[in-house]
Formats: sequence, C-alpha cells, structure tokens
Amino acid sequence: VQLQASGGGLVRAGDSLRLSCTASGGTFRRYYMGWFRRTPGTERTYVGGIDRSGRRKNYADSVKGRFTISRDNARNTVYLQMNGLKFEDTAIYYCAADSRTLLFPRSSANYWGRGTLVTVSS
Repeated sequence: VQLQASGGGLVRAGDSLRLSCTASGGTFRRYYMGWFRRTPGTERTYVGGIDRSGRRKNYADSVKGRFTISRDNARNTVYLQMNGLKFEDTAIYYCAADSRTLLFPRSSANYWGRGTLVTVSS
C-alpha cells in the first residue's frame, strides 16, 4: 500500500486546515487508518485513528475537540480536519495504514505516507 499525504501549509493560530491521504496499491477499506505527527527532535506521536468503516474514531487528548478524522472508502482517502490550530500543532503529519487497529496510540504501523508539513504561526 502506498500512501500520499497532502494539504499541509503555513497557517496562523486559530486557522483551519484539512489534510488528505490517498492510498493506492491495496484494498483501502480493509485498513484502519491513522494520523501521526512529529516535531524536530521528537518521536512520532499518535494523533488519531479511524476504523475500516469510518464509524469509530479515537484521538489524542491534545487534539480532541479540534481535529476530526474521516474517510471516504470510495475515494481511498482519509482526511484530517484540523480546526483551532495552535502553535504546538506545528509538525510533519503522517498518515498510516494497518490491518490491525489504529484506534489507540501506537508507534508502529504497516504502511506510512511520506508526511506533509503543517506550520502554525503564533
């Protein structure tokens, strides 16, 4: 499975941004999908995950109430809607796919996208 994330950019604190991640080379609906992020000098951390159907989701405490994950299985795409962005949300965001659940914080996944940079100015 190949994953391609897009939608990153430079925004101001309080703005919104939507990231997309499109999958190819596999049966998208068979995979849990997740979003992770990494800032310089830190480990990649879990942002949230969504189950195969899109009905169940989970989020890191730091983004709950501000970020929303959704998926469109017909388009092989998972989204991360980010509202109320904060300076500390600045990071490279990665999407991930796994046949096992991504509905709780993990550090590993079967497949990773290359990441898209989100920069939030204060």
